[in-house]
Amino acid sequence: MLTLHITLAFTSLFSFIVRVILLAIKSSLLQHKFFKIVPHIIDTVLLLTGLTLVIQGQWLSGEYSWIAVKLIALFVYIGLGVMVMRGKGLKQGIAFIIALTCYGYIVAVAVTKQGFLGLL
Repeated sequence: MLTLHITLAFTSLFSFIVRVILLAIKSSLLQHKFFKIVPHIIDTVLLLTGLTLVIQGQWLSGEYSWIAVKLIALFVYIGLGVMVMRGKGLKQGIAFIIALTCYGYIVAVAVTKQGFLGLL
């Protein structure tokens, strides 16, 4: 399950970057059904595998602030992703950079199992 979760996490990131590139070059491919549906399927299965890992690993029975932090960072990442896909110009570029940084933070929290990694 962990391997599937990690694979989906990187697939989700790859999908996001591809869609941003298509958006930047104003490709009509972005309007294709594949690019509208598949990323949501990937992200839904990613969330389900994450939930399964939390339950299977009994991670809620101990110190679990890192899971809460990951969820908060995930919501921030999603919001930034929406800003990227709907934004224009500099605001879009800044949101993209912050979204990638947020993704990296989520991965770091997942690897270290440490809540705020000294940020708060």
